Amino acid sequence: MQRKTNCLLLALVGLFLATSCDSKAVFDEYKSVPDQWHKDSIAAFNFKAPDTTNNYNLYVNLRNNNDYAYSNLFLIVELNYPNGKAVTDTLEYKMAAKNGELLGSGFTDVKENKLWYRGYKSPFKFTENGDYSVNIQHAMRKNGEVNGVENLEGITDIGFRVEQAKN
Repeated sequence: MQRKTNCLLLALVGLFLATSCDSKAVFDEYKSVPDQWHKDSIAAFNFKAPDTTNNYNLYVNLRNNNDYAYSNLFLIVELNYPNGKAVTDTLEYKMAAKNGELLGSGFTDVKENKLWYRGYKSPFKFTENGDYSVNIQHAMRKNGEVNGVENLEGITDIGFRVEQAKN
């Protein structure tokens, strides 16, 4: 009986530590990609501004597997402010090393990438209280082709994360 109690206590402590280690996250959400990421499919994230006084880091999070066939990734990311202002960026991220090995963390064929969106060059502050939204869409093209990649394979999840920056 004592052994079962010790095992249960150890499991609860482990669960507590696993969930409390991520105290910097203010917002962290993922959307699954069914089979392929269609070029017109937008991953949308909605959240409230944490405050207007602290600095924050904003990230695009991606999970991809070995079906991802490119060394980079182009994304269109739109940040919508509560007052209706929208800022749209076309971003490029490196996804593979020169030898073709996928970048990111993970021990299996699924890799997780935490990609900077805002806060890396200069501090990012939410300038307005209220509801923000972020829309993420891929903008991949094959070399020499005008039309974009219709269905992008290998991206399994798209996420967005807001962390309080270290002061």
